[in-house]
Amino acid sequence: MAISALRGAACLAPVAYAPAGDQGTSAFRWSTDQVDPKDRFDYWREVRSKGLFGATAELDREHRPKFSGEFSLRKIGSAGLVGLRASSYHVERSATDIANAPSDSLCICQQLGGGGWFRVRNVDDFHVAGGTFATSYSDLPYHTVPIAAEGFDLRILKVPVADILLPLPGLHDLVPKPFTDRATLTPLLESCFTDLTEADNDSDPATTKALVQALTHLTLIERGVVRPTSRVAQYAVRAGRLSLARRLMARHIAEPQLSPAFVASQLAISVRHLHVLFEESSMSFSQTVTALRIERSRRLLREAPAMTIAEIAFASGFDSLATFYRVFRAVQGITPGDFREAATRK
Repeated sequence: MAISALRGAACLAPVAYAPAGDQGTSAFRWSTDQVDPKDRFDYWREVRSKGLFGATAELDREHRPKFSGEFSLRKIGSAGLVGLRASSYHVERSATDIANAPSDSLCICQQLGGGGWFRVRNVDDFHVAGGTFATSYSDLPYHTVPIAAEGFDLRILKVPVADILLPLPGLHDLVPKPFTDRATLTPLLESCFTDLTEADNDSDPATTKALVQALTHLTLIERGVVRPTSRVAQYAVRAGRLSLARRLMARHIAEPQLSPAFVASQLAISVRHLHVLFEESSMSFSQTVTALRIERSRRLLREAPAMTIAEIAFASGFDSLATFYRVFRAVQGITPGDFREAATRK
């Protein structure tokens, strides 16, 4: 399964690539374009796959000249978010690989490409479809290969066990397994994972670390390590619902009828519970709606010169031009027309 190519994210020794002392996010990117074509797979196998990811890579010799691969690493505190795209090849994390590069981490993997085949303990086979998740403890053997011809395309969040700070019976026995709770927890996991991948070096470090914590706990709920009724689980589910609520609001922000009742119904929770989620955040539901509408209108004022200000107002979800002018000036300190003129000059 493509997602396990980085069970070795498990072995992400290269946090050394991040600036020393950085406590927020930092990024590193690398691709085989930096290596002579005839040496690309050998370099990937020996330096990147084995040295960086703690795994053994194999590819038939006749296919090696066309091999290509790239990966990225973002450090989030002591966790690592890895992106990997590469031609198809076999990946194994053997007992020897684990002994040489132990990691003691929880891995949360999102398959982006066409799918992958995975074998655990030489007997358990399963497939993971594109867009789905799998989770595992890093230091357990596996064998994987992508199903699709285009090869690997995945993201992996690696969280050191030492950072989880919970009593964790059974965590070290979490063999690779697809995420099965699709109805309840998967939408929350998807939303938080997207928030994390969209964050950058300018993002609030406390926010990104909170996302890592929520993703960790949602995963451990699904794997049965954290009780669904525990306080830790309740906080994780709330964080996931808040993330998903904001995404639903952004998706429907152009609709004037966007309301707490609509968002609550999409989340299958009460309106009261929805307001509680926002009470625990920095902005209320209505403040979040306003901020999203102003953000959309600013973007359209900068990027859509053919649209009139009235068209932009309604495309941003405001129910009248007068309301748009009043709210925009209150937030920005200038009129939409002046904002557009200043953006054009820049």
